[in-house]
Amino acid sequence: MASVTLKGSPIELEGSIPKAGDKAPDFKITKQDLSELSLKDLSGKVKILVSVPSLDTAVCAIETKKFNEKAAKEADIATIIVSGDLPFAMKRFCTTEGIDSPNLITGSQFKDFSFSKSYGVHMSSGPLAGLAARAVFVVDQSDVVRYVELVPEIAKEPNYETILAEAKKLT
Repeated sequence: MASVTLKGSPIELEGSIPKAGDKAPDFKITKQDLSELSLKDLSGKVKILVSVPSLDTAVCAIETKKFNEKAAKEADIATIIVSGDLPFAMKRFCTTEGIDSPNLITGSQFKDFSFSKSYGVHMSSGPLAGLAARAVFVVDQSDVVRYVELVPEIAKEPNYETILAEAKKLT
């Protein structure tokens, strides 16, 4: 069981984090239009799977906007932002921030925690228990995990340049 910190306080995570070379676990998330999306729906594409606690926090908002700027213009890469926010809040956030790329999808875990639990980022302790820790998984066209970054401090951002470089290697 892995752990991260939130402003220095330890947070336990539930499940096992897949390693590079592992088959990516399937999941179900709910998109802004209330339709479901799973890993198999993205088969054949390179995927950047981004878990964040909530788009309603400063770091998560910055991270989503940066992935929109950096990765969403890559036609061969699907970027999926997964959080605990309701789809309506995600839609409002994307509208307000001008995020409308077809290559960046926001998905909610409000009905199904299969993403955070199967990817080992489900926070089981602390004030954000039940939400997903900040992590990024780069998954190839055959749904094999190629890169993993669990951000050790939830209040920090991931390494965008490394993540994008890892994803671009697969296209």
